[in-house]
Amino acid sequence: MKVGVVGASGYVGGELLRLLASHPSAEIAMVTSRSKPGEYVHRVHPSLKGFINETKFSELDHDRMADACDVVFTAVPHGSAVDIVKELYDRDLKVIDLSADYRLHNPEDYDTWYGWSHTRPDYLPKSVYGVPELHREKIRDAKLVSCPGCMAVTSILALLPLVEESLIDLKHIIVDSKIGSSGAGAGGVAGTQHAMRAGVIRPYKPAGHRHTGEIDQEISEAAGTKISVSMSPHAVDVVRGILCTSHTFLKKEVTEKDLWKIYRNRYGAERFVRLIRDKQGLYKFPDPKFVVGSNFCDVGFELDPKNNRLIALSASDNLMKGAAGSAIQNMNVMFGREETEGLYYTPLTPV
Repeated sequence: MKVGVVGASGYVGGELLRLLASHPSAEIAMVTSRSKPGEYVHRVHPSLKGFINETKFSELDHDRMADACDVVFTAVPHGSAVDIVKELYDRDLKVIDLSADYRLHNPEDYDTWYGWSHTRPDYLPKSVYGVPELHREKIRDAKLVSCPGCMAVTSILALLPLVEESLIDLKHIIVDSKIGSSGAGAGGVAGTQHAMRAGVIRPYKPAGHRHTGEIDQEISEAAGTKISVSMSPHAVDVVRGILCTSHTFLKKEVTEKDLWKIYRNRYGAERFVRLIRDKQGLYKFPDPKFVVGSNFCDVGFELDPKNNRLIALSASDNLMKGAAGSAIQNMNVMFGREETEGLYYTPLTPV
């Protein structure tokens, strides 16, 4: 597969290149950057020295990219991918978009969650939401796949089996999400600088965070009815990683054994979802420290009988399962490759 990456100089672009450099079935054909044209890739991403040596960033040229590539990843800021994706799609390329620009099915949701009107609403039905654990067959036949938001996919994977089994009150789902600094991107603002970020547990956008729209969309589709989830994210003092603590309330009595069965039935065949719940040791529940550098989403749970509450816990690396890892997983599905190809690595420990 000849692969192009648009917007390859950021954190997500660098992570894509890291994975593609050792992917046995992928060849990096073209990488673009609006801010670094003409610069060697390894000077922007020093960890790639020895893996990608002669490749330079270029300006985006849709026709050149169409001639050089079979599939293109677009890793540009939200709002700036709309026309890029359209132009590449129209040139008969397969496109895997890592922005939010084609994640939501309803164009009106972009006004609600992003504050702008979608200029290519006729292309939204062409896009498949890129979570293979939910939409594998659609992804297999898709020409345009939109990768999920990091906090969205992490919480959706924990909540989905509970919704599919009609276990929980759909009117009261609360997601508490904590995310590392790389989620803010390579550009950053004053609040993401190390001196301001170190040592914090900082709430931001406690209501109305844009990833909530994706969670609503996917959970509603699974339930067959409109659901409105409440999510509050927090910035924490780690570089990579997400922990989602989802508070749900039971509609019927379940045991720990029932929940093990439900999660195993749903994810037992999934290579990138691990069930984590141990009665011994320090690490009894999902912990982002133990997924860093990997494409795993770890899922666990705890019962609170006193309050009829079921806590669903999930952890992922926001640059991997929350971005580049999901993108490569989708590429493998679209091209009929083994889903784990170029992705099945143990997490990094310690970090």
